[in-house]
Amino acid sequence: MILTQPLRVGYVLKRYPRYSETFVVNEILAHEAVGLDIEIFALRPPSDTHFQNTIAQVRAPVNYVRLPSQGQGSKSLNTLFPNAASFFWAEFQEAGKVLPGFWAALEIAQGEKANDVYQAAWLAREVRLKGITHLHAHFGSVATSVTRLAAHFAGVPYTFTAHAKDIFHESVEPEDMRRKLRDAAAVVTVSDYNLAYLQQTYGAAANRIHRIYNGLDLERLSYQSPRDRPPQIISVGRLVEKKGVPILVDACAILKGWGCEFGCQIIGAGEFEAPIKQQIQRLELQSTVAVIGPRPQVEVFEQVQKAAVFAGPYIIGSDGNRDGLPTVLLESMALGTPCVSTKVTGIPEVVRDKETGLSVPQNDPIALAIALKRVLTDPDLRVRLATQARQLIESEFDIHRNADAVRALFGTVEPIEKKVLQEV
Repeated sequence: MILTQPLRVGYVLKRYPRYSETFVVNEILAHEAVGLDIEIFALRPPSDTHFQNTIAQVRAPVNYVRLPSQGQGSKSLNTLFPNAASFFWAEFQEAGKVLPGFWAALEIAQGEKANDVYQAAWLAREVRLKGITHLHAHFGSVATSVTRLAAHFAGVPYTFTAHAKDIFHESVEPEDMRRKLRDAAAVVTVSDYNLAYLQQTYGAAANRIHRIYNGLDLERLSYQSPRDRPPQIISVGRLVEKKGVPILVDACAILKGWGCEFGCQIIGAGEFEAPIKQQIQRLELQSTVAVIGPRPQVEVFEQVQKAAVFAGPYIIGSDGNRDGLPTVLLESMALGTPCVSTKVTGIPEVVRDKETGLSVPQNDPIALAIALKRVLTDPDLRVRLATQARQLIESEFDIHRNADAVRALFGTVEPIEKKVLQEV
């Protein structure tokens, strides 16, 4: 007989906290607001230089999952063999003491990466010792690799949320993803586009996928009419290929050539920052376009709400990477800033052309410039798009409603059936 316990969820993330993953913090805070008991497990320490203020509101303790090089292990083993191999073996010995059937369960780890197996053993032991009854990972890459193994070792169910890079990037291994989908008690993905892609690609293994949009705390995002705002364009996001910021800079050069009065502010940092700044200089846009680096979330919201239009020139990258449904688009729509974005991935589900925003083809700076000019110069259009966008956000993207749907999955799944979990 499998013992039943109150629901206690371990959230597994590659890194925590992360500047760009506000959707994870929103979800955890919504769970905590209704009393769900959560612990956070991060596979790597944070690497960002800026963090969002809402992270301070999270009450869940954060555990950094040990890597082999950080292991403590048995003193006798470390004395004889003070290296990663001894840490690895010592961790397995410790896991075996608290996880019934651990050594037999290791069979499932064949072909997995050594670090993932080590971290899974460490996590599984913590799951058992802390009374965690369910594991949930964000992103179907390394976080879910470790979670899948740990769930099997500890005998608890797992779920995960698939976002974008973890689905579409060229590095995704189809058989690995198929195993994760097949073994998960349930899977969440953040757009209908993602859902259709996963079902078409993985067939029966994708039968337990649920589309649940990332949510927003709408109490923190008050709507303001964009009617009287100055002709300011804003774009927010990491400066990487899939964000398409060079197309926005080209569109700004076109707007300048047309004699339009406007300014453009780009908030974010990343590997494309230097080339983008060089592009701005080459096109002589220094007085019009500014890259100002990352900013705290409160300041981002203030700047977005001062702008007449948000530009989201997202593209599908050369490596297949793309955004699933950028949270900043949803935030801009909630704040009353009309959006111009591209017809890629799940974006048309929210930026509905001429209804909740304007939609343009990817990699088309002329089309982007035309759409931006329309919004910059037409106050009535701004108000109409913004009003309808806010209504959509309220009906489909409320974090409390959407977190309820995620939590329902946690509460209905059954533990992994394994003989080793039977009570003696």
